[in-house]
Amino acid sequence: MNQKPQLSFWQIWNMSFGFLGIQFGMGLQMANMSAIFSFLDAKEEDLSLLWIAAPLTGLIVQPIVGYMSDRTWTGLGRRRPYFLVGAILASLALVAMPHSSALWMAVGLLWVLDASLNITMEPFRAFVADKLPESQRSTGFSVQSLLIGLGAVVASALPWMLTNWFGVAGGSTDGGAIPQAVMISFHVGAVALFVAVVYTILTTKEYPPEDMEEFRRMKQESRGIGGFFVELVSGLKSMPPTMKQLALVQFFSWIALFCMWVFWAPAIGRHVFGGDPSDEGAWKVVMEEAGAWTGVCFAVYNLVCVVFSFVLLGLSRKVSPRMIHLGCLLVGAVGLFAAKIIDDQNMLLLSMVGVGIAWASILSMPYAILSSALPAGKMGFYMGVFNFFIVIPQVLVSLTMGKLVGTLFGGDSMMAIMVAGACWVLAALAMLRVDKPGAIAAPIAPGGH
Repeated sequence: MNQKPQLSFWQIWNMSFGFLGIQFGMGLQMANMSAIFSFLDAKEEDLSLLWIAAPLTGLIVQPIVGYMSDRTWTGLGRRRPYFLVGAILASLALVAMPHSSALWMAVGLLWVLDASLNITMEPFRAFVADKLPESQRSTGFSVQSLLIGLGAVVASALPWMLTNWFGVAGGSTDGGAIPQAVMISFHVGAVALFVAVVYTILTTKEYPPEDMEEFRRMKQESRGIGGFFVELVSGLKSMPPTMKQLALVQFFSWIALFCMWVFWAPAIGRHVFGGDPSDEGAWKVVMEEAGAWTGVCFAVYNLVCVVFSFVLLGLSRKVSPRMIHLGCLLVGAVGLFAAKIIDDQNMLLLSMVGVGIAWASILSMPYAILSSALPAGKMGFYMGVFNFFIVIPQVLVSLTMGKLVGTLFGGDSMMAIMVAGACWVLAALAMLRVDKPGAIAAPIAPGGH
């Protein structure tokens, strides 16, 4: 099959719909895990280490699953078996998470949840190239981005909406530590994730390999996971110069993002909602409110990201991606720095506008620049390697930032947000070293590790 057929809009919608569910699960995780850990008596300085499952599973699972799915063909297809297995495991983890009775249980479920989301998400990214002719790929990515944004916005704000719009009572109803609104949100997320992914599986067929004999020969010669590591080492040694330059930008960019995801809830719990972690009972009440508002904040920056992505498409026709990304990172840094002086929860949403602008650029501009510098035959492989510069800084934050918060910053999580702002400034300065801008690429999946 040398020429893939053109698909209708609704066929593209069907094949992308699973991403709505995946991002629903990811959005719930991003907005609520720090609060859940706090409900289970985790200390602020321990939060980053408790989050280490997120980057480590991305580092390990994504490239391996991507490599394996390239070499899979079953009665269910190539990518769909991974969609289904990941969706089942992630949905079960989402159901179980708000019933965690101890910190170790929530941490273990985060490992299961994040690994499962990565199993489902990574093959979805290859699905567009598998199914669509080149002329329709931008449409495919745009529909994906729309569904991803919708999932992230609704999931992030859902606990707050349940409490304030639907009258769900605060606190827990089963004697556990997790508030009822968070519990219901995770249950809804489990259903949304499973239904959305299964909908894509049932409505979208996959094309078999064009040359089945060649496919079988490649599979035999790949030497399993060992072949993956051989190819990985070779690829790291031969990275194009532009990719090496962008690696530093990504490094600082994702330190900032992970600091924000981990420490935003306790930071605003102290500085905006007036909580005192030394009073455990009162702190849990504050963290319920701060956790719900964190979801609203994250919903806003994801919504801004979706809207501003269209602005970026027009802006890129007049300004180089290099300078666009530099400017957007600085705007995001201002948004984070502003959180230090804001004492009103509604004003925090203005801070999130800056974050959303930076987030939209992070999801597109580095890939726009990189895509023009990679060999076409290894585009997918190098994009996978590029993911390392997303997850490695998150691992670094997990291992070190909690200690800095607990010792150097006196337990004040807001200082981690200030570090995040400084890292976006450093990422913007690192853009000055990047010397090969390219054409704009469609945004990739928001969220994810």
